[in-house]
Amino acid sequence: MGAGVYTLEKEKDADFWEVEALYDLCFAPGREALSSYRLRDGVSAVSQLCLVARDRDGTLGGVIRYWPVLVGTVNALLLGPVAVHPTRVGEGLGGVLIRDSLAIAGPKGAGWERVLLVGDAPYYGRFGFSRLADVIMPPPTNPERVLGLALQPDAWEGVSGPVKRVGAK
Repeated sequence: MGAGVYTLEKEKDADFWEVEALYDLCFAPGREALSSYRLRDGVSAVSQLCLVARDRDGTLGGVIRYWPVLVGTVNALLLGPVAVHPTRVGEGLGGVLIRDSLAIAGPKGAGWERVLLVGDAPYYGRFGFSRLADVIMPPPTNPERVLGLALQPDAWEGVSGPVKRVGAK
């Protein structure tokens, strides 16, 4: 079954527990202890960018979520988590979720300028992400894994500093 047999739609409140179960299946126990989760505490996800992928039978195959953050005093999107059901890995579904959600996020959609994530450069580099040397995620994040993508030209130019939760003092 290829990525083309999935329907992408905005995540609904009713999807919450099914999505959380998929994240639990795909990620190690204690995933919520990661520093990126502290940036999400008490902050609403950017709902128009949180997508679920379902096959023809309605079975959840993959999900992606985004959160607003601040880098210094500048707004950015935090991509993640993105997950694909283990039985669907290798079908290109993760790429579809990333590309389609970035298209919605960008200048012709929601108007966001920049996206960051914590991930593997070889994988996310395929989508245009590269290391953000001047952006500091909360510890214990490996700085080599802090990646960014400009959705508008030069959107990361001159942006630096710590990543903070929206609403943090």
